[in-house]
Amino acid sequence: MNSGVRSNRLMRVALVIGLASLGLPLQGCRTGAADIEHWATTVNGPKKLVAVLTHDKYPTELRSEAGLALALMKPRGGRRVGIEMLTEALQQVAPGDRAPIIALMVPKLVTGMAAPIEPSPDPQHAAVDPSIAPKDAAFALLTRADGSLMSDEKLKEDLRAALAAWAAAFFPERLDDTSQMFGMEQVLRTLGAQGVRALPEKIVPGGRKLDRLAELIADLGDEPTKLLASTKLVEIAKQTDSEAWLKAQRAIVEEQNKLAGYKDMTADRVDKQLDAYQAEELTRLFVSMKKLGGEPVVDYLLAYGAQKIPAEDKRELGKRAGLALAALEGRIDRKNPKQVEAILAVATAADTPDVVRDQALRRVGELPRELVVERLYGLFGSDNWKIRWVAGELLLKLSDTSQLDEFMQHIGKISDMAMTEPLRYGAVLSAMKPTKGEPAQLIQAYLASGPVPARLIAFGYYFEHGTAADLPKIEPFTADRTKTPACRKDAKDCEWSCSVTTNGKAESKDITTVGEFVSYCVKPAMEKRPASAEKK
Repeated sequence: MNSGVRSNRLMRVALVIGLASLGLPLQGCRTGAADIEHWATTVNGPKKLVAVLTHDKYPTELRSEAGLALALMKPRGGRRVGIEMLTEALQQVAPGDRAPIIALMVPKLVTGMAAPIEPSPDPQHAAVDPSIAPKDAAFALLTRADGSLMSDEKLKEDLRAALAAWAAAFFPERLDDTSQMFGMEQVLRTLGAQGVRALPEKIVPGGRKLDRLAELIADLGDEPTKLLASTKLVEIAKQTDSEAWLKAQRAIVEEQNKLAGYKDMTADRVDKQLDAYQAEELTRLFVSMKKLGGEPVVDYLLAYGAQKIPAEDKRELGKRAGLALAALEGRIDRKNPKQVEAILAVATAADTPDVVRDQALRRVGELPRELVVERLYGLFGSDNWKIRWVAGELLLKLSDTSQLDEFMQHIGKISDMAMTEPLRYGAVLSAMKPTKGEPAQLIQAYLASGPVPARLIAFGYYFEHGTAADLPKIEPFTADRTKTPACRKDAKDCEWSCSVTTNGKAESKDITTVGEFVSYCVKPAMEKRPASAEKK
């Protein structure tokens, strides 16, 4: 009898010690909501919350409250240890018990994510975002343990929808908030198309982070979302590029000038300020458009690049138009005849400013050769040798060696030429795909015969890639008296001259014949290049 009493007493003592080690209330005390709330703020409280969450002797409601307390617990040491402990503890709970616990937590997390950012009463401190903890907890429940913590698809969808709404509610403010356990971009990329579906509504005049919005929508959005975002970017650009926008901004700029103490701000100076501001805003929009693309964006940028620019505005508006076409990189739909024709029209128009034409030809170079080759050859008849030069380089880059003869035939028909042309054409020949033979082999046929421009290009190849070992190939032509093509009258930057060293003194030597070109330009370049130099 005494041994039995003693045994029962020892068991009670052991139970008391065990409960005490967990930090749980002893006999006569009952754990309740007040305890849960208190433990979330104490040093050892999280361990007690885990104990409640993982023990099936506690009611489901209380276990859920313990889980929620862990989820919403303030960071400790800069880490959201509560969320980490929550997901680890839930993995210890049997699936049958875990599901109802999480089911009670989800609605409260959803409500928490809907909380707005609260301005700080102290201007020295950042605004407070009470939604961060429930958002991080929700994402952890969805993704930790390989997504196995939740089995109810309806609850999963509730959390996904709440996360998407959370991102859209305060996108600029929350995008780079470093207090998050899981960054917004990580969340959105996990959600995929659903995560960015509401983001086009954040594309508004004066909106922040438009480039990041465009990038995320481009990467993750479905086609309707991308189309809507593309349309909204165009709407903002049209508004920004309007007289109404300038008029509205004038009052703001004038007020800022007044506050800054600027005096003698004439209307002309304010106009220049507005122009610079407008250019900055449009450039920012072009960056976003480049990331997003879409038919509305492409059509708008093509039209912007094709606009007729008055001579007095050629420099500034030409620069903007060039930036618009630069934003089209990789965006023109080669299967869309209207877009292809539009960029070709800009590239080949006689009155296109050089800065615009340069970008237009870059875009043309991204298209299949068969779509653009005839129009590019058409530029060989331009009065501006630089236009032919850029078009010629582009054609060579688009061609393979089976099309070299075709190029040489077209270039051979021109009557004027700058020395820059054969040197540059010869330089890029080496990059041609050798479908018919290596470029170095094929150009041999043009050294001695054929149209003079084609011969000069062959020598231009050696100027760039020839070595001392190749000198015997060109030596016979040093005495060639065939005239080189002259520059067109009044052609800008067109010349035929090379630097020649005589008696240790460098001087410019005019080039008028093929032999002089070989002797004074090509040979010296080859002699400086050792015979062991790698051939391209």
